[in-house]
Amino acid sequence: MEQPAIKAQSSPKADSATRYLVRASEEERKKWGERAVALGFPRAKLKTTDRVTDLLPWYKFVEQEMREQGLWEPPQPEPENEKRTAKVIQLPLWPEPVRAVPNDILRSALFAAIQGKTRRYLKKEVLASVEGVTVSFTGGQLDQSDLDVWEQAVHLARTDPLGNKCYFRGNSFLKSIGRGNGKAQYEWLNDAINRLVACAVEIRNGSRVFTGSLLSSCCRDEKTGVYELTLDPKTVKLYTVNNWSSVEWEQRQALMGKPLALWLHGFYSSHAKPLPYKVETLRKLSGGNTKDLKQFRRLLGFALESMKTVGAIVAWSIDTATDLVTVDRGAALTDSQRRHLAKPTRRRKPKA
Repeated sequence: MEQPAIKAQSSPKADSATRYLVRASEEERKKWGERAVALGFPRAKLKTTDRVTDLLPWYKFVEQEMREQGLWEPPQPEPENEKRTAKVIQLPLWPEPVRAVPNDILRSALFAAIQGKTRRYLKKEVLASVEGVTVSFTGGQLDQSDLDVWEQAVHLARTDPLGNKCYFRGNSFLKSIGRGNGKAQYEWLNDAINRLVACAVEIRNGSRVFTGSLLSSCCRDEKTGVYELTLDPKTVKLYTVNNWSSVEWEQRQALMGKPLALWLHGFYSSHAKPLPYKVETLRKLSGGNTKDLKQFRRLLGFALESMKTVGAIVAWSIDTATDLVTVDRGAALTDSQRRHLAKPTRRRKPKA
């Protein structure tokens, strides 16, 4: 087989060809893209960005050659006697336009719909959450801007073999979450990271319990502006099958500065077919500090209308008799949520 003019690496870089290409330099991806064209892939369809969706059409053409050169190596099967005790859960490779968040987080007041200046210090406080999930928290109260930081950190860490580290420059990270790069913004970012490192969270869903901080540690070089964030390795266990949802990043960025709309956006992103919720229930789940229910109902209407404006929902209503909030997500449903709704419902056999 003719070998491409690309030098082999000394050791495997990733556990799949796509993971290697996502993490590789732009120049490296272009070289392999040209090799794919030489092997028959249409040049007109070639895209060599770091988006998984752009790599999927052509990486198969060069996958074997990349493996032969030691650029990636498939994970080794676990010894039978270690499968129960040493299984590593890898973060999924979701596409660039979305951020993935565990449903247990989106359906609770862990990242509250508050302004940062009103945050409180909580000690072993049980936060509001949907039935079946219990969230306990110690630390400086987290808000929706803290969630932006955590979502982006996890998004970057998804290409790490263990799904728990990410590296970035402060200015690029701030830009990615829609913020400027002045001194005050760097101070805010460092404060947010400190809150995520210092907090203690327990999330219990049935027999599954996560206990730890949302970020394990942070190292930064103040001369180069390079950050190294480490997630608690156990965090990946929150991403079990059917227990995380895709959040449209562009829509979320368009709602910046609207805490309640941001919380609702995440909450309803976790529902394929949202059930009606009482206004009072949403007030508690969002963790806001609006005590007057009438005022919250008014703010809720503004927030839902903002979601409609950015395309996150197509319609909403509040029943005046029952105070139930009904939301129609319309085209905002993800493909996986559509497949979930398309599954046939099992019918129980009538008793004899």
